Amino acid sequence: MDPASPNTILLCTTTGFYPLEIEIQWLKNGKLEEEGVAFGEELQNGDWTYQLQVMLETQPQRGDVYTCQVGHVSLEAPITVQWEPRSSSSARSKLWTGIMGAMIGAAFLAVGLFSYLKSKKG
Repeated sequence: MDPASPNTILLCTTTGFYPLEIEIQWLKNGKLEEEGVAFGEELQNGDWTYQLQVMLETQPQRGDVYTCQVGHVSLEAPITVQWEPRSSSSARSKLWTGIMGAMIGAAFLAVGLFSYLKSKKG
């Protein structure tokens, strides 16, 4: 992983399954991810079922597709849930708000400085 790029933590949570044996995998673009995967502790729910979380720490790139795949004896077929990175319009919006705020602040500073200097001369 590139230390300069921010990491994203993806979390796959399974709950309400019995028996305890379960297979949870993270896939990136259809291929098994093994690096950056951490398994949480298997917890009992109190109703004889269990829950488990599996975390993936990664640096997603545009176009990557991440899939959490869960296999259990109670399922006819594995359950899959996909996550895709997308550019944040809110991040872009915050950037433009900051730029506009700085420009307005600079304009007020210039007007104030001009007024101050003009009043000192006159």
